Amino acid sequence: MSQVTISKREYQKLLERAFRFEHLRQILEEDIFSSPPTRNIKTIIKDFRETGRYNKNFLDSLARGLKRSPYFK
Repeated sequence: MSQVTISKREYQKLLERAFRFEHLRQILEEDIFSSPPTRNIKTIIKDFRETGRYNKNFLDSLARGLKRSPYFK
């Protein structure tokens, strides 16, 4: 037997899981534990600000967090 019949709903569910798995696999292939390219907090904040995606509260919180990190000292 070379064919299996499943409902459209089940097919969509399996397809969605396959896409999620593929996305996760691509993320894990990248070097997610590599060090940031710079240790300059001002440069990092400036780059985030320039994207226009982050509000002032987030940028302030990010700056505080980076200042506490031993990596950036």
